[in-house]
Amino acid sequence: MIVMLIMVVLVIVIKMMVIMIVMVAVMVVVMGVVMVVMIVFVLMVVVVVFVVMMVIVMVVVVVIMAVLVAVLVLVT
Repeated sequence: MIVMLIMVVLVIVIKMMVIMIVMVAVMVVVMGVVMVVMIVFVLMVVVVVFVVMMVIVMVVVVVIMAVLVAVLVLVT
């Protein structure tokens, strides 16, 4: 009888431990996925900002060139 009780308790404890391990594993996987998604999102934002900055710089350079050309034409 006592052996049966010990067996039942052991089975319950093992089940609880397995459930805990599975929960922890799922949490770790979810955290990993969230981290990856966040990193990808940050990279995307950085790339977009970089592209926008490049475009703005290009536009500014073109405008400055146009102004310089116009000034040169007017002066000459």
